[in-house]
Amino acid sequence: MPGRIWVTQWAAASMLATGLALFATGSLAQVPSPATQPAKSSESPELWASLAKEIFKDRPLTEASDVASLRMPVQYYESSSVPVTIQLDKPATTIRKVTLVIDQNPAPLAATIAIGPQSGLTMLSTRVRVDNYTDVHLVAERLDGSLHDSKRFVEAAGGCSAQSAKNFDEIAASMGKMTFHEIIAGDIGSVHRREAELTIRHPNYSGMQMNHATGEYIAARYIDRLVVKQGDDLVFEMDGGISMSEDPDIRFTYLPNGAKTLSVEAHDTEGASWTTKFPIGGAS
Repeated sequence: MPGRIWVTQWAAASMLATGLALFATGSLAQVPSPATQPAKSSESPELWASLAKEIFKDRPLTEASDVASLRMPVQYYESSSVPVTIQLDKPATTIRKVTLVIDQNPAPLAATIAIGPQSGLTMLSTRVRVDNYTDVHLVAERLDGSLHDSKRFVEAAGGCSAQSAKNFDEIAASMGKMTFHEIIAGDIGSVHRREAELTIRHPNYSGMQMNHATGEYIAARYIDRLVVKQGDDLVFEMDGGISMSEDPDIRFTYLPNGAKTLSVEAHDTEGASWTTKFPIGGAS
């Protein structure tokens, strides 16, 4: 995956210490009401310029949110599972890919999502880990190759080193299991559009969590590729990294194309793969 920045054990220990210090001083808070959310930035422009150069290879970016917009809480108490919603504000057929970058995370490139040209996808939401107070950038690439950047500032810390509430046996037993359900979204674009929710059981180990029984870090293992199709047509393909939360839960909209099934194919960094097909209803 391009632009990946690898995490050393030294960096992991440093990030863990920072996160614990922030928790100890009570720096995290519940989500405030939208009216009280301040406009902030966590960093100098040089950091984002460096990341943009690495990930987008010096291609020009337009600062605009009228193509695709990003919704996240300014403050969030559960830093290992921060909600993020991507809204495509232009017709989905004009956007071929979106990239999510969490600037201050050890591996800032959180996900790249290719969008099927006939998918009808207008919204995708999931949850991510946030390791430090940070700007989060969403960069949308249109069919003409132009890049459009929008950002949010998020106050959360320690998410990449947060431990799972499950034990190792429970994690191993459920890994790769998927659940799916859909509802009629009824949005303005089409009364026939549907919204679906997909959950995949996987620890998405970041490489920064510690096994307290051995005193060693758990090796990174995460879903790095997820492909969702409606019949033979691509809905979206996501390349993910360590910033994706445990047990990824993804909600998205799509337009039915007459296919009877929606297929999901997931791969992780250990070479494991899981494929499932779910029946889908009509659009009426």
